[in-house]
Amino acid sequence: MAFGYKKVLIIGATSGIGKTLADKVVQNGSKLIVAGRRKENLDEIVQRYGTDKVSAKAFDVMQLEQIPQFASEIISENPDLDCIFVNSGIQRPFDFSKPETVDLDIFDQELITNYTSAVRIAKAFLPHLQSQKTMTAIAFTTSQMALVPMMRCPNYGASKAALHHFILALRTQLQDGPGNVKVLEIYPPAVQTELHDAKHQPDLKDGHLIGMPLQEFVDEVWDRISEGEDQIPVGSARDIYNAFEVKRQELYRDMTELLSGLLKQFLR
Repeated sequence: MAFGYKKVLIIGATSGIGKTLADKVVQNGSKLIVAGRRKENLDEIVQRYGTDKVSAKAFDVMQLEQIPQFASEIISENPDLDCIFVNSGIQRPFDFSKPETVDLDIFDQELITNYTSAVRIAKAFLPHLQSQKTMTAIAFTTSQMALVPMMRCPNYGASKAALHHFILALRTQLQDGPGNVKVLEIYPPAVQTELHDAKHQPDLKDGHLIGMPLQEFVDEVWDRISEGEDQIPVGSARDIYNAFEVKRQELYRDMTELLSGLLKQFLR
């Protein structure tokens, strides 16, 4: 199979996974819109490939109240948009054994970036995706820590777990809804990106060297999306996924079926 989408939006494309995915989209021959906070990084992608292949829109997902307008502008300018990657994410360490060191403003910023903004983006773009005559897709980048938390970054794991649960429910809900929207989830292991850089996690030395090489990770993700997979755990995330997540999702489906039957007795 081949990557089947013609116009792709990547939110969180200024570095790391999003920026490298952008290369794959253009090399595949699909048109691309890149979005993120750092305009200069977006402009570099446009300059590299040309305005006939790539357009850019600077946007900060922390500005929750602006998400509907952002979506409206993207859709108006790109009515053939059929695939969205929701990729923005930050990771911060917190040590609650020393509560005086915990900055709750940063804690809230991480939760909004990793979870709340993704939910609002989905809500804003779903009517357009559902209205298309061909198959569309919305893909979310979560983490292996959506499945197993890490003590160092308790909020990161919690926010990605929240997004993972939302994705499972969203995929189920959209099965019977209008349109043909495919919901994808990408579960990275640790990957060599600026997520671990000293500017974000100053106690780490050479944090950008932690984990799987970025290009190797994106190459595998791209191949598996092109093969039609909608759940893509990579590297150590695949081991975790296979260890228990497959069974957990069977339980989720069983519970969904059971509760759906029970609710029919009470829903009007």
